[in-house]
Amino acid sequence: MFILAFMLSMGSCKKDYLEREPTFIVDNEQLWQDQKLINGLLASFYDRIPTDMGLNDQGGSQWRNMANYDDAMWSGGSNEEWRNNIVNYGRGSWGMYDYFYIRDLNLSIENVDTFGSKTLTDAERAQLKAEFRFIRAYIYFEMVKRMGGVPLVVNQLLYDFKGDPTYLRQPRAKEAEVYDFIASELDAIKNDIGNNVSKSRANKYTCMALKSRAMLYAGSIAKYNALLTPNVVTPGGEVGIPALRANEYFQKSLDAAREVMAGPYSLYKSNPILGENFYEAVVKKTNNTEVIFARDFLTSKSKKHFFSYENIARGIREDNLSSSSIVPSLNLVENYDYLDGSNGALKTRNVANTDYIYYDKTTDIFANKDARLYGTVIYPGAPFKGLTVDMQAGVMVWNATTNSYQTVESPDLGGNYTDGKLLVAASGPNRSIQEVSNTGFYLRKYVDANDGTSTRGIQSDVWWIWFRLGEIYLNAAEAAFELGQTNTALPLVNSLRERAGFPANSLNASTLTIDKIRNERRNELAFEDHRLWDLKRWRQADKVWNGNVNNPDTRVYALYPYRVIRPGDSTRDGKYVFVKIVAPKFGAPRFFQIFNYYAGFGQDIINNNPLIVQNPFN
Repeated sequence: MFILAFMLSMGSCKKDYLEREPTFIVDNEQLWQDQKLINGLLASFYDRIPTDMGLNDQGGSQWRNMANYDDAMWSGGSNEEWRNNIVNYGRGSWGMYDYFYIRDLNLSIENVDTFGSKTLTDAERAQLKAEFRFIRAYIYFEMVKRMGGVPLVVNQLLYDFKGDPTYLRQPRAKEAEVYDFIASELDAIKNDIGNNVSKSRANKYTCMALKSRAMLYAGSIAKYNALLTPNVVTPGGEVGIPALRANEYFQKSLDAAREVMAGPYSLYKSNPILGENFYEAVVKKTNNTEVIFARDFLTSKSKKHFFSYENIARGIREDNLSSSSIVPSLNLVENYDYLDGSNGALKTRNVANTDYIYYDKTTDIFANKDARLYGTVIYPGAPFKGLTVDMQAGVMVWNATTNSYQTVESPDLGGNYTDGKLLVAASGPNRSIQEVSNTGFYLRKYVDANDGTSTRGIQSDVWWIWFRLGEIYLNAAEAAFELGQTNTALPLVNSLRERAGFPANSLNASTLTIDKIRNERRNELAFEDHRLWDLKRWRQADKVWNGNVNNPDTRVYALYPYRVIRPGDSTRDGKYVFVKIVAPKFGAPRFFQIFNYYAGFGQDIINNNPLIVQNPFN
């Protein structure tokens, strides 16, 4: 039986109330005769699709994981500041072994025919089974990318009540077998799944988007795991994919991406202001031609979330509590190149490194940057919600006697210096105050720009994107490049760059590299739950986050703006300078170890099924 979320009224005091049929339990036959119940069951399965990040509803916390890597850090309440001091990632980090979910899906797939034949047409049953199988394929993908090969259970496992359940145990499939299963399932169901161009229910393009992503992961693991030292494999293939299969998987990824790109989608280009356009490509729901599949939220149905309330910039928050929890890093900001193609490192010192560079406005240092920076991050002086997010960490006062600057800061956000002008902006940044940026940046992507959406009373219904065309372009480009098809990859990467303000054909066959493609993924897909998984599949995570305090990639950096006070020097007085520092609240360097490429299986799982082979180094 399925237990649905119906409330049982306890208002009656009659003596026979314990003998009544409970109204919150629906048996299988009743369920499959009621379209609303069927839709409710399907919706619950979609809602259970996991992510390391997400937006969550009604105060959920997964989005907080955005602060666990190198694109951002935590600046919210002190109860979460441990995220800035992750000494190492645990052996079970990112693990998932959800066979309750698989059981529910297998049961539903079988019950569609067993109980639905009386009320559903053949086409309706085929579509339902296809959707259930899509979600099951998605869950197997989520498990294989975290655990490696897992048992492939595609039918109900029924206990015979004879006292010995050991026959129900299944060993782990090979990692490659799970990826092969995902591909074959998606191919098998894509023409039955229907849903036209729905963005909240899977259709054939969603199937191919998932296949494109999964096959890219498989190809990368096949190629790069073989180059990893020490090699991460098991003798039975539960972990590790033969390197000779890499091109096969890359080709499957490219072919699936082509099917999506041939569909009814196009890159979002509705706003001539390129930074705003990129922001809208993610958050705008009406006439959005780019989004393929999303977890939607609807204020009208009280399905909304607190993400904007928790992450609005401090100086423009609309509530008297909470803000500024996830704050982007200088590391990410400098990953966005200048539009002339030069490296994205911000220019804070003159060429000789003898003095600061003095800027008229705080926004000037970000001029001529990749427009995706603006669409992702709120930097000092940038607008949001029709307001300017001023940021100033303090003032630098020139001391003619010592021929040096004295830095003056204060915990008084929005307060003035003795000259009557601003000392510290209402949005900081600040070194120690909670709910103020510790890095000098705020998050724009996924934060709702509509009025009142950062209040507890209104909240937000911005959707969480599972797949959009920008990713599919990058999947296709990477797969093609790995196959040696540079001429196929080039126009795809250049299309995304041109949308971000770069000249047409800004890259050519000699300048397009795998590192360029990887940087494009980081810039295009920041905070969309790709950074961790990309570094894992490329087998780069242990190198980028190696725990070495001298490696700049292991720490989160900040950019602090200061107003200069230097009377009599018109070229400097009243201007702004910037200082790059390690974010003051950031602690331990990020440390990803070889065993983190696959989460360890808990001892309870092994105790219940001794056929489970533990992952390497766990």
